[in-house]
Amino acid sequence: MKRNILISGTVLCALLCACNSNQKEKTETQLYEPVNTTLLNPAARGEYLVSTNGCHDCHSPKKFTDRGMELDSDRLLSGHPADEKLPPYDQKTAQSYILFSMGFTATTGPWGTSFSANLTPDETGLGSWTEDQFIRAIRKGLYKGLEGSRALLPPMPWQHYANFTDDDLKAIFAYLKTLKPVENIVPPPIQPQQSSL
Repeated sequence: MKRNILISGTVLCALLCACNSNQKEKTETQLYEPVNTTLLNPAARGEYLVSTNGCHDCHSPKKFTDRGMELDSDRLLSGHPADEKLPPYDQKTAQSYILFSMGFTATTGPWGTSFSANLTPDETGLGSWTEDQFIRAIRKGLYKGLEGSRALLPPMPWQHYANFTDDDLKAIFAYLKTLKPVENIVPPPIQPQQSSL
């Protein structure tokens, strides 16, 4: 009888250890397994993707404060400010460089000067875009996601963003649609010979 109790106790201990071990593995796995929040809250997932993939770097105007350059919270993701004039530059030196405006919303290079787009849901931004247009713009690098339109210009890294899943791109679009609309007509690109950044 004592022996049976001892064996039963040993088996019970082994089972408990195994259960605890499985529970520990499951908990550790859950800590590192990505959770698909797209299905739970696409806009929240989109905000995370926008915030961690550099979208604000070029698409949000900046303010200069005593702590340095900060995002202008009133104009988040509204693109290059229409009223911001670009300073002159030395064209000879610029032949060997890519130049960014002070707030990183305009860029001059061999392609000319490009201006970051307004990504807010205003009519001057993504207001009239469909989700399909947005996905096509990112997947194919097409202006406004329209077939037959010009290519998206550098430094827009659409080739990188094209690797997002459809759910990720839908989540980003859902988030952009929740932003405060900012009326801002971004200037058209300037051809290389006309550049004046």
